[in-house]
Amino acid sequence: MTSSLQVLYTGKTFTIGGRDGATRSDDGRLDTRLSPPGSTGPGTNPEQLFAAGWSACFIGAMGRAARSAGVALPAEAAVEAEVDLCKEGDGFLLQARLKVSLPGLHPAVARTVVDGAHQLCPYSKATRGNIAVELSLA
Repeated sequence: MTSSLQVLYTGKTFTIGGRDGATRSDDGRLDTRLSPPGSTGPGTNPEQLFAAGWSACFIGAMGRAARSAGVALPAEAAVEAEVDLCKEGDGFLLQARLKVSLPGLHPAVARTVVDGAHQLCPYSKATRGNIAVELSLA
């Protein structure tokens, strides 16, 4: 860890049982069962949780990118995130698609906002060069 970083927040969870288990945050706000993707189990799965976190963070990053571009982020801004769990040979990997809706913004301005957000968003930074990511405008 880099000592010069200013930590703004630490998300803490405790998980048992892996994909057939449960996860709970230290503050109790997240407390959910886990089930493997595609199963009929009662819980969500890590890919859905990752998609939810990334899309929420991306909307926040779009707000900053919009301000930098001198435009207001539409109140109806939305991100449809899809995270695929893939098998390649003996291993597994992720790939993702973020479909962004920015109603009322000219397509060129919307593309500037999306590209700017992709540079700012910590989830985008964490995945850059590690997984295939497609960004599109709805």
